[in-house]
Amino acid sequence: MANDPLKTKLTGMLGIEFPIVAFTHCKDVVDAVVNAGGFAVLGEAMHTPDEIAADIKWIREKVGDKPFGIDLVLPASAPPAGALAELQKEIPETHLKFKQEINERHDIPEPKNPPALHQWGGLNQEMARAQLDVVLEERVPVFTSGLGNPGFILEAAHSRDMLVFGLIGKTRQAKRELEEGVDAIIAQGTDAAGHTGPIGTFSIVAEVAAIAGDTPVIAAGGVTTGRHLAAALCLGASGVWTGTLWLACRESDSDIIIKEKLLAASSDDTIYGRSVSGMPMRTTKCVWTDEWGKPDAPKTLHAPYQMLLSADYIQSANDHRREDLMFEACGQGVGFVTAMKPARQIVADMVEETLDVFDELTADDPVTA
Repeated sequence: MANDPLKTKLTGMLGIEFPIVAFTHCKDVVDAVVNAGGFAVLGEAMHTPDEIAADIKWIREKVGDKPFGIDLVLPASAPPAGALAELQKEIPETHLKFKQEINERHDIPEPKNPPALHQWGGLNQEMARAQLDVVLEERVPVFTSGLGNPGFILEAAHSRDMLVFGLIGKTRQAKRELEEGVDAIIAQGTDAAGHTGPIGTFSIVAEVAAIAGDTPVIAAGGVTTGRHLAAALCLGASGVWTGTLWLACRESDSDIIIKEKLLAASSDDTIYGRSVSGMPMRTTKCVWTDEWGKPDAPKTLHAPYQMLLSADYIQSANDHRREDLMFEACGQGVGFVTAMKPARQIVADMVEETLDVFDELTADDPVTA
């Protein structure tokens, strides 16, 4: 090929070798992917401001001057303030009763440890702001907003030479954030893991690319192979945002039970619903999602109250390592995650497959040549 398809607006903006973005909750994955030529973003919504500062320091010691990102949630619908205990009192009795019925039907024990929700950025806006202030103070190279419009921090971030990426699930959200001046748009399809919108990846990426102009678009949702990366570039994206891909890698700190479940899973093993957090979210199927999908289940609560309701179940499943209860945020591309590889190898394999795909597309037809 005359031109390298992997040299894009995103690689130029970040000064990276490959247009592959890893979203992860594990610092070791950040280290491995960044040092393999990609870019990585650490999800910190469940950490205290002090923990976030310590994680940033650790990453800088590992990657040197190479860029990395921090992701937080900025949900506008979250209460302005409020302690965990105060918010829990607002959960309706009907929902507490249904939760107890689930516990009894499935012999779910009490968790061994308290859920870490008291430090979740989605709990209230005051907590989210405290987390965000650390990211600004540390002048992290890239800030990404996993939930919520980051427009209100653009001036503060840009004055610190930081880039701001906005993650969206609808084209109208992308239009608004582009007008406000975000540095890149992560166009996330409903194929994605975690909180995501209702539009398919093929549709949302093409729609956003058509209006983005010079702003890089990063395709997200079901991306786990080089063929996915090649397709994203053809749709007009400048790179891909990957999450599920790293959950079962060697460096990941995910429980081995979760890793084995993911390695055996297919797209049919994921479910999209509001039962975990109150917002649309894709996860692997589990007892909790099954129960809330039944006709007699109460309507799920708005965030953050549904998350408060599910927190004990999640903590108990993990504390007691109950395979039948455990689940993970997981995208529909999970069927291609079939081996527990080192992160560096995953990057290399994705790059090689992408280039092979483009070679196939541009090769002379031996019949007509």
